[in-house]
Amino acid sequence: MQRFNLNNKTFSLLENSENGKVTSDTVFRYQQEGNLVTAEYDGGTIRYGKIIAKLNEDKLEMLYQCITVDGELKAGKANAEIRVDTDNKIHLHLDWEWLDSSSEKGTSEYIEN
Repeated sequence: MQRFNLNNKTFSLLENSENGKVTSDTVFRYQQEGNLVTAEYDGGTIRYGKIIAKLNEDKLEMLYQCITVDGELKAGKANAEIRVDTDNKIHLHLDWEWLDSSSEKGTSEYIEN
């Protein structure tokens, strides 16, 4: 049995590196079946995005892709650590990297709505 259940949870951005595309207006809607985690996201600078991830204890190994409102296609990978705050809200702390020629890296944090 998995320690965390992200099924039907929504998340929004708390903070992001400057080179990230997501804003506080972006909403992530997660689904989970066992250790398979998926999400769709949109809002703010993101027209549409999709995540597929593998859950292992308190870690998510993620691949993501999106199209921005400016028509830019982006894809990346991330490792996320799952934490719970004193209000029992789930936080996702991501170390991410774009999968393009820039290979830019960054960090971001999301909170359960």
